[in-house]
Amino acid sequence: MYTVPDQTGKTAVVTGANSGTGKEAVRRLAAAGAHVIMAVRTPAKGDQARAEILGSHPGADLEVRRVDLADLGSVQEFAAGVLAGGPLDLLVNNAGVMAPPTRMTTADGFELQFGSNFLGPFALTLRLLPALLAAPAPRVATMSSGSAHYGRIHFDDLQWQTRRYGPNRSYAQSKLADLILTVQLAAVARERGWNLLSTAAHPGYTVTNLQTAGASLGRDKPKRTFLNSIDILPKQGVETGTEPLLYAATSPDAAPGAYYGPSDRMGLVGPTTVARIPRRALDTATNTRLWAAAERLTGVTLPAAAHAA
Repeated sequence: MYTVPDQTGKTAVVTGANSGTGKEAVRRLAAAGAHVIMAVRTPAKGDQARAEILGSHPGADLEVRRVDLADLGSVQEFAAGVLAGGPLDLLVNNAGVMAPPTRMTTADGFELQFGSNFLGPFALTLRLLPALLAAPAPRVATMSSGSAHYGRIHFDDLQWQTRRYGPNRSYAQSKLADLILTVQLAAVARERGWNLLSTAAHPGYTVTNLQTAGASLGRDKPKRTFLNSIDILPKQGVETGTEPLLYAATSPDAAPGAYYGPSDRMGLVGPTTVARIPRRALDTATNTRLWAAAERLTGVTLPAAAHAA
């Protein structure tokens, strides 16, 4: 069991904090002494998760705030609230949607997975940089997926408007993009001399509602998919599955631009280890191009306040 180092005096933002790996990350960060801002799309669900955590950790310092990563206006409003509160020690980009059966769009017209899983977190990360850089040792930990290994960045059709939409291929593209965000942010931090650690993680096959929630979007009842109907793959509970993300977010041994995941059974289960980053996330030209595309699409760029070391 990974032990989160003492987080007393630190402030963390965790997206997707009301369930699954997000809720577990909140629980363990708060248990280690952090003040945690639970960033959720539905505040009622966030309040319920907060109450459950307080039931086992009465001293937890938690607050629930709304953010919808599929709405850039919501991201801007949330970030403004965080910036008004002073330095931010940790941003955990955990929230995501997985494999909706048909092509859906965000409030800004982006394909839902590319928009929610990548463009929203990209905009949030850049908007929070002034607060992060005001902290003594800031960190950004972003959740990716093993599916990133078969992802492709389709620069000619990032939103799946002309090619046939594929739920899993779209998901893989968004999760590869998250790894590129991690690697490129680490490169930017190095170039600018920022004391900012950018890392990534994946949970292997951790049983949460992610496998069913996305596949059920737009349907009257949950869809049966390979992952939620065929019980042949090794799987693990959320306590173990969250550990790579917690390691990426808090371990003193985590490295800039590094990627962490389970160590056993094809990277699906087990204790945390260093995971292999797909070659496609290590191409400087591709990473620079995607960053520029994300800036153009979101209208969010590196803020002037974040240019100074």
